[in-house]
Amino acid sequence: MRFQTDLIPARLIRRYKRFLADARLEDGREITAHCANPGSMMGLADEGMKIWLEPNDDPKKKLKYGWRLVDHENGHFTGVDTSVPNRALKAALEAREIDGLGEYEVVRPEVKYGEKSRIDFLLQGSGPDTYVEVKSVTLCREPGLAEFPDSVTKRGAKHLAELSAMVAEGHRAVMLYLVQRTDCSEMSLAGDIDPTYARAFTDARAAGVEMMCLGTKITPEGVWVEERLGFK
Repeated sequence: MRFQTDLIPARLIRRYKRFLADARLEDGREITAHCANPGSMMGLADEGMKIWLEPNDDPKKKLKYGWRLVDHENGHFTGVDTSVPNRALKAALEAREIDGLGEYEVVRPEVKYGEKSRIDFLLQGSGPDTYVEVKSVTLCREPGLAEFPDSVTKRGAKHLAELSAMVAEGHRAVMLYLVQRTDCSEMSLAGDIDPTYARAFTDARAAGVEMMCLGTKITPEGVWVEERLGFK
């Protein structure tokens, strides 16, 4: 998935109110960008970090920049926009590029299910319907190891319970973690941050929910889904 507009580099000044970030452009101007990430962004919002912004000229948008990437300045990137995984995965699913999810003829995003919820993707074909929930993974506290979540997520635990209910009804359900970091080769749960989510994960897996973890290729040009990563 390519970004719609060429990204521009900047230095982070601060992130605040969850969805706002001040940054300094290369020409010295200070701007405010939209930060499409409700999580803690632990380790990704330190002052002075090199980041990449996507400018826009949409008159309907109050902010003219969106924060898309953290550049670790060692050849690796982290994608901080939590809306990107669904867009990248939609393209990969429609192209039937994801091993284990490539046999479906219909890819339907944002379908109502459960208790006032929407599944990220409902896949339909000759077999049972498959419900796919997607989570963006950006936390890394140990070299090479991505972790989820980076903050307490009651909503995430609710999604796992609803996927379990779909399995009980005879459907297939997949919890898909997309690691938006190029410096990680495996993933684990951050049970110390949210033990309730860790228990919900164990319960859902026991109930038959499939757990899948995928890596990404990330550059200032775009984000692409890559091979599966292992769970630690």
